[in-house]
Amino acid sequence: MDAHTETVARISSTLKSFYTTKTPYRIYHGSTNSTRASTLSRSNYIDTSTLTHVLKVDTINAVALVEPNVPMDALVAATLPHGLLPPVVMEFPGITTGGGYSGTSAESSSFRHGFFDRNINWVEIVLPNGTITRASHEENTDLLHGAASSFGTLGVVTLLELQLIPARKYVEVTYHPITSGEDVIPKIQELTNDPSNDYLDGIMFSRNTGVIVSGRLTDSPSPSTKIQGFTASTDPWFYIHAERILSYKKGTKENPFVDTVPITDYLFRYDRGGFWVGKYAFKYFITPFNRVTRYILDYFMHTRVMYHALHKSGQMNIYVIQDVAVPYDGTVEFLDFLEGDFGIYPLWLCPLKMKGNRGDSPHGLLAEVSSKGKPEYLLNFGVWGPSPARNTSEFIEINRRLEKKVDALGGKKWLYAQTYYTEQEFWEIYNKTEYDALRRKYGAEHLPSVFDKVKTDLAEEERRRREDWGSWLRAWFWSIWPLSGVYGVLAVILGSREYLLPKKAIKEKKN
Repeated sequence: MDAHTETVARISSTLKSFYTTKTPYRIYHGSTNSTRASTLSRSNYIDTSTLTHVLKVDTINAVALVEPNVPMDALVAATLPHGLLPPVVMEFPGITTGGGYSGTSAESSSFRHGFFDRNINWVEIVLPNGTITRASHEENTDLLHGAASSFGTLGVVTLLELQLIPARKYVEVTYHPITSGEDVIPKIQELTNDPSNDYLDGIMFSRNTGVIVSGRLTDSPSPSTKIQGFTASTDPWFYIHAERILSYKKGTKENPFVDTVPITDYLFRYDRGGFWVGKYAFKYFITPFNRVTRYILDYFMHTRVMYHALHKSGQMNIYVIQDVAVPYDGTVEFLDFLEGDFGIYPLWLCPLKMKGNRGDSPHGLLAEVSSKGKPEYLLNFGVWGPSPARNTSEFIEINRRLEKKVDALGGKKWLYAQTYYTEQEFWEIYNKTEYDALRRKYGAEHLPSVFDKVKTDLAEEERRRREDWGSWLRAWFWSIWPLSGVYGVLAVILGSREYLLPKKAIKEKKN
């Protein structure tokens, strides 16, 4: 704890100096699973990149004391030997505990346990004036819930206590075929009502073809099932495995296919290939997409490497990368909208319990849809793939249509991705009154707001295209195939792991 205390004291001191001059700042974590462009400055950032430790696993109370930059794979590796597991483990191993709390994070266990932040007992947070405080279900409760999904705009989280649940060695995975979009919600509700299911998500390969995947924790796999891994370079990508089960009709509605997956392989089953986004890299580089090439290029197909390449190449300005969620009764309408306007498949489906397990847990300050009611469940859609737009204006417009449709259906959007709301639209969706009250109470009014952090400034983008010839030429140059993609790959091979921090700041950090 001594090293932790020293680091927190340093962060507190830096924040005090920024607060005196009302200087806004950004937080440098060392990595990101956001697809928004990094906006870190060379002069006003708070470095939390060394807070990477699981300080304690308490087996009696089933909790873990975790610093914010502990990634999911390290967290699972620390808790599993004690027979414990976080209730919600995000599917990419590089997603951090602090990122899961301060962002909006959920996974296939969220139909039972809600969002990741619903399973946090308390956080240590350094307020913008440098005060080190604790927010829990007993004290500063408004801050505990308000800082969740607020992207660090109410202070710097430096420690979290995470509730744990009993772990098992395997997950018995069942693949339920879907032959109509209208069948998605009835099957999800049926599987939700079965208390033996611990995990639940789905993949749609077309409007009327997909699979809902349920999972049950077990220590004793059935002898009739195969032990199937997904993390080794010789293993299949998970979505390909699921698609083959459908294609070869290995399972039916009445008798679905079942296999047994080691717990870690299940939790991070989507890491290789980043769900299925990795296949677009093969297409971009005109490379055959088969078992041999996936094996040879496996290093580049893990999400930590893919995010690095994505940020350096700027490809997030070409692909639609959006996570959104709508109430169950809007599912069929939203599927029809995506079919007509995007035509992107596969789609990821993930049912989300909004409140989690605690009766006093709100939907979350920024997760609350203020004027559209408070449904108990939302269905998350992962919409990731090549944009049907032919130019930048069309790309912006198609993303805005997606945002407007989600809002019209009473849904919400994950803010890790490119965001095109106007400020008025944004605060008509999210609870600005309560958020601003928290900013006043905890001295954060001089900091960028959530909207400031996630917005795409459309007017500035248009001005730059019209007036800044340098920006226009750079955009034109990087639009020439395959320059941006090659640059992204070379940046991974030759570049620093601290790719989000401007070079001058990296030099200053190391001195």
